[in-house]
Amino acid sequence: MRKKLIVANWKMYKTPEQAAHFVSAFLPLVQDHNRDETVLCPPFVCLPAVVAAVHGSHIRVGAQNMYWEKEGAYTGEISAHMLRAVGCSHVILGHSERRQYFGETDDAVNRKLKSALASGLKPIVCVGEVLAEREAGLTEQIIRQQCSVCFLDISGAEAAPMVVAYEPVWAIGTGKTATPEMAEDAHRIIRAEAAKAFGDERAQALRILYGGSVKPENANALMSKTEIDGALVGGASLDPKSFAAIVMRGS
Repeated sequence: MRKKLIVANWKMYKTPEQAAHFVSAFLPLVQDHNRDETVLCPPFVCLPAVVAAVHGSHIRVGAQNMYWEKEGAYTGEISAHMLRAVGCSHVILGHSERRQYFGETDDAVNRKLKSALASGLKPIVCVGEVLAEREAGLTEQIIRQQCSVCFLDISGAEAAPMVVAYEPVWAIGTGKTATPEMAEDAHRIIRAEAAKAFGDERAQALRILYGGSVKPENANALMSKTEIDGALVGGASLDPKSFAAIVMRGS
């Protein structure tokens, strides 16, 4: 069985003080919960505060992005080495907002993925189609293309810590959600591409999350599907009670 992974992506919200307050409210709500793995991904400036606040708990901390070089004259960038140094265990790569607003490509995600794996971070690699692509019947083609480039030149052994998140761009922040069946179909495509890249055994062990307007009201239905191994949660992760309800669903 693949252990479910629930990831909070706070995007560009919360100051360090607000982040610490979130954790103090959130931890008591999930303190006895060990069924799933839970990761909080705050903005860069909040990472030290969140790492300190979750110390001694089962909650892990991740970043929302990184650059592939270890160091250098790359103003405004953060490396995997730096993230490890402040206590991060995970990093989100290739989120649709990075692709849409900052021109991030599959090739760039591949380079970041290699750097994250080499540095000991657990990458959460995002793939997914926009609304026009889904309506044109291109969902499978887009997902296969994104996966084939992102997974390029990475061995099965190297890929072991990796997680993939399917996030249909049309469902992010819109209130629209892919049906559990739609999500499961996309996850099967991703797992098939992983099998091509890393072998069947590694593909079967790969955790594939769903992201796109995940809420307490739909989390249980989504994660009851065999192919859905957890959730990448945006807006609903900003409130400790809401995010705890997703983590604790069905408990």
